[in-house]
Amino acid sequence: MKLIRYEKNPILSPNPANEWESLVTTNPGAWYDQKSGKVLMLYRAAGNDPEHVIRLGLAVSDNGYDFERVGDEPVFGPSKDGFDAGCVEDPRIIKIGEYYYVTYATRYFHPGQYWLEGGPYSPPQSPDDFPLVIRENATSTGLAITKDFKNWIRAGRMTNPLIDDRDVILFPEKINGKYALLHRPMSWVGDEYGTEHPAMWVSFSDDMLVWGQSRLLATGVEDWERKIGGNTPPIKTRHGWLTTYHAVGRDNYYRLGAMLLDINEPWKVTHRTKEWILEPQEDYETQGCYEGGGVVFPCGKVIIGDTLFVYYGAADKYVGLAVCKTDELLDYLLSCPVK
Repeated sequence: MKLIRYEKNPILSPNPANEWESLVTTNPGAWYDQKSGKVLMLYRAAGNDPEHVIRLGLAVSDNGYDFERVGDEPVFGPSKDGFDAGCVEDPRIIKIGEYYYVTYATRYFHPGQYWLEGGPYSPPQSPDDFPLVIRENATSTGLAITKDFKNWIRAGRMTNPLIDDRDVILFPEKINGKYALLHRPMSWVGDEYGTEHPAMWVSFSDDMLVWGQSRLLATGVEDWERKIGGNTPPIKTRHGWLTTYHAVGRDNYYRLGAMLLDINEPWKVTHRTKEWILEPQEDYETQGCYEGGGVVFPCGKVIIGDTLFVYYGAADKYVGLAVCKTDELLDYLLSCPVK
């Protein structure tokens, strides 16, 4: 079973008229508002500056396929001197009550043009006794809250500042009285963690900021999987929590799989695709700002009617859309139980 690309891909491309999004528009989070019938998309955007400042733009669709940008300015960007001063990227959106909760990856310093020969932009030198994650400009995750994507509350850092931790994704409701999230701590590898490569974990919290009770959720299993991470907020179905994940193989291609998690015990994977459901093939998925190979990297998915819409970053440069009938994906997953 494979996802079907939208024939008009890419659905969002860099806009030379706006310097802040003239080089990159990618890795989109999404939310479907059932009352208005609109899909809201937050996308990662950057221009051609040497620091590669990364911000978030907003686009809206009436049908899930065709998007229009909301204004000519970013709606969210790095802080001036906070923990997220380096960049804001890869947003994942959930909504609880009136508020949207957006998790986003960030760094201490700007990432620079990492795809160019000679290496990325060099951040300010850090003293040798600074933590390694600062000296290496490692990634952590922040939480932003908004009602309208105009006025924001920067709630703070969600992950341990001493760990490179991203692909942080909130579940859209509490489970057993606790908030739950998926994440991928890069340094949690080795015999003591039960995984040879960075993997998916699930953790719990009373307040969305202090997390614990962490459990290893899934590791790379198939040939196309080594390092894996979650990429879209889980959707509750009658068969369990439906989520997608990315896997990086030995060829450095980013492919997409899917899994079902137990409704009440989301640290248990009940079903998981054995084969990838989307891999980089088109030019816009293999020729961009990712130097390692091809990339399909979703940060958002929605269900409209009987169709699952998966919005993905392509080659770290564009936004693509792939779809399927939701029941077809669920039926396929049910044929792949985890033993």
